[in-house]
Amino acid sequence: MDNLTHALVGAVLGQAGLKRRTALAMPALMIGANLPDIDVLCAFFGNGLVCRRGWTHGPVGWLVLPAVLTLALLWFDRWQTRRAPRPAARPAVRPGQLLLLSYIGALSHPLLDLMNSWGIRLLMPFSERWFYGDVLFIADPWIWLALGVGIWISRRRERSGTGRAERPAVAALLVATLYSGAMAAGGRVAEQRVARQFEALGLGQPLQVLANPVLADPFRRRIIVRTADAYGFGDFRWFPSAHLSLDRQLVPTHMDQSAIALAARQSKVVADFLYWSRLPFATVHSSAGGTAVTVGDARFGARPDAGIFSVTATVPEEQGDQAGSRVPTDH
Repeated sequence: MDNLTHALVGAVLGQAGLKRRTALAMPALMIGANLPDIDVLCAFFGNGLVCRRGWTHGPVGWLVLPAVLTLALLWFDRWQTRRAPRPAARPAVRPGQLLLLSYIGALSHPLLDLMNSWGIRLLMPFSERWFYGDVLFIADPWIWLALGVGIWISRRRERSGTGRAERPAVAALLVATLYSGAMAAGGRVAEQRVARQFEALGLGQPLQVLANPVLADPFRRRIIVRTADAYGFGDFRWFPSAHLSLDRQLVPTHMDQSAIALAARQSKVVADFLYWSRLPFATVHSSAGGTAVTVGDARFGARPDAGIFSVTATVPEEQGDQAGSRVPTDH
């Protein structure tokens, strides 16, 4: 999920009562909830796709990152204490509780990242398998609203001293959980309906159906159907009634073309993209200068060269010839 959602989850956990356990509880929860995304720094070294959502999101990250965060917060507390005396009303820092909350914050991160279709290598480095929840869009404003309102009401009650301040935060967590459960159920039912209708229309045997959540509309799914050598695209809506709009023109994957394997061997960018990609497809164009290969992911567009994520590499002419005469010139 996006980092705003991670931060809100850390904050709402604190407002639900966890922040009373120790001083610096809120930084432990909120920073911990975002800390696994430190792997974004890999992009500066040209390894963004290979590195992302791997080691820092798996068991090694779960064990190491909260401990590092706790040490950093303890150092900060000592540095702050040396600068000025600790106010009498300020609670003491309890290292054991601080470590516990750092773990809670950090473990909330992979749980949330499992919710979307971008994927996470949950068992890295012991397994490179990607896991996908396909429950929420990567940024969900309804989650923002539920958590944000709960935090706001909770803090307002704290300042005024009226009512139990943790109750709105607990209610916000419950609403977000129920909403996520409803989104998960809606997506799975939509996938089953689409699979039946796709086959009934004579479009082939679906090997996989993905009902991908979309931004801000919980009643709609972007549909991708994978067959042996093509993708079907469509739109499924629950409101005002369950309805599927399906494009009968399937899009070939072209992933059996030899030029794609050659491009992956020659280009680290292409190889990394294919490693990261879940539903890859490609266009292959031959010219006098060589064979241009563009690889995309069907999660992000109905054309390999038109989605928000795609990469292109050119295989030199002599190697393009070795790839085989069946490389198409136009798609």
